[in-house]
Amino acid sequence: MVFKIGIIGGSGLEDPQILQNAKEVEVTTPYGKPSDKYIEGGVSMNSIRISRIIGDVPCIILARHGRKHDIMPSDVNFRANLWGMHSLGASVILATVAVGSLQEHVKPGDLMFPDSAFDKTTGRKDTFFDGSNPNAPGVCHIQMHPTYNEKLRKILMAAATDLKLKFHDKGWGVCINGPRYSSRGESRVFKSWGASLMSMTMFPECCLAKELGIPYATTALITDYDCWREDVQVSMELVMKTFKENSHKAKNLLIEAVKRIAKEDWKEEIAICKIIKRLGPN
Repeated sequence: MVFKIGIIGGSGLEDPQILQNAKEVEVTTPYGKPSDKYIEGGVSMNSIRISRIIGDVPCIILARHGRKHDIMPSDVNFRANLWGMHSLGASVILATVAVGSLQEHVKPGDLMFPDSAFDKTTGRKDTFFDGSNPNAPGVCHIQMHPTYNEKLRKILMAAATDLKLKFHDKGWGVCINGPRYSSRGESRVFKSWGASLMSMTMFPECCLAKELGIPYATTALITDYDCWREDVQVSMELVMKTFKENSHKAKNLLIEAVKRIAKEDWKEEIAICKIIKRLGPN
């Protein structure tokens, strides 16, 4: 089986220019249509203007919100997106999310590799095992600690260190439905809980990847301070300005991480994830 790296990008970090020999692949799933066509190819260093290529590392890229960014966070078909990655043979998945900060020391422009998350969404389909797909029978009680694959997290941290990027090696985010931002009351309550991040898309990707037995980790790009501070007001204009100024960090990080992931032996790690998956349905 060919080892493939899946990349799910949010808010512009699904740049198909990262790939060489790219081709579009349309996938039909038992859970409906994914957010967009998948882009398959090899990761190229040309996307950051370095004239050498990561040798033949097959990758699959998907735009979480669609390439036109026309899908609201609560309308993303997370199950179709993950099932599509699975059907195309993704061995591991790297994701990116744009988030707000709930802590002073986590500054806009920083990166974080979260180690946990808190789901405050409502109405999202967060399991494949709902009786709608004969290939996913029964009920799945998947364990959610650790939320993200530790081996992938360590690789991302090593890549960020090599690139001299400022990052936080742990922290957890609260995921809300969106598309609205949080109120000041909500923001301050979540901050008081000890949460570091405010997100609209951290769930349910992480638990769906676990149900499929796929190692998964996410990179959070901090764009703003949410609204808990008196002196700062969050707005789409501010978020996108900060994001555009810093998105190159995440792109470079993904390319470096792909190179490191490809050098590792993943047989044992994937086998462990498959065992955890099998322990779920009953």
